[in-house]
Amino acid sequence: MQGLGNDYIYVNTDLYPIENPEQFSIRWSQYHTGIGSDGLILISRSEVADFMMRIFNADGTEAMMCGNGSRCVGKYVYDHHLTDKTEIDLDTLSGIKHITLHPDASGEVHRATVDMGQPRLSHPQQVATPSGSLEGHPITIEVEENGKTVRKEFQGTYVCMGNPHVVIFVDDISQVPVEKYGPLIEFHPLFPQRTNVEFVEVQADSVLRMRVWERGSGITQACGTGACATAVAAFLTGRADRFSTVRMDGGDLEITYDKTDSHILMTGPAETTFEGELQ
Repeated sequence: MQGLGNDYIYVNTDLYPIENPEQFSIRWSQYHTGIGSDGLILISRSEVADFMMRIFNADGTEAMMCGNGSRCVGKYVYDHHLTDKTEIDLDTLSGIKHITLHPDASGEVHRATVDMGQPRLSHPQQVATPSGSLEGHPITIEVEENGKTVRKEFQGTYVCMGNPHVVIFVDDISQVPVEKYGPLIEFHPLFPQRTNVEFVEVQADSVLRMRVWERGSGITQACGTGACATAVAAFLTGRADRFSTVRMDGGDLEITYDKTDSHILMTGPAETTFEGELQ
């Protein structure tokens, strides 16, 4: 299944238990010798919510939350008649998330809204500036350019959406070599647990053009939690309103930063690519 090109392999572990999901995620995520994906998501019943989701990145590490994945889980359980509810509580490592499904006239789900909860702004290097924006310690990396080592410095805004993000605003996203800068920032000493990295160009009418380097997966077509972090960072730094469109390589997500309870609402598509069996 995929949401905006952010594709995962989904397994209902109530039917097909998996003992070593880390190993299977690495094997199945490889494009030439496996299925090819950004990782593996396990679906099961939960004792504290309607369903549970566990997420494993392509490198086998377990993630706490996946926005695009949560919409796809909602589609899966509804389309496979595991529930007839269009309001679903999903148990994740970052807490229980509420999903509102939007079935179409045929009764299938192709779109969903996820209440991602309140963002946390708790990076130890984060400081509040007099202007009210939230900016952290500058990030300095060294890269090779034309045979020379060059120092690059970035100003990041740190947002936790159940998983860590650093949002970096740039003037021209097309000039940013995400494949070069992304891994250096992901593994930067400022982030002992590594981080997701978003590079963002602010466009007209609260449209935020974002490209992402995901922790454990590299460049992906889209990142739901990254889109939420981007919208939060843009609002807090005065670059966008509470409602914004985050435009990624795979498409758009609509993000609302609710002023009543500070929850983040993320709306976007969820699609099934194919189903199959593994021997």
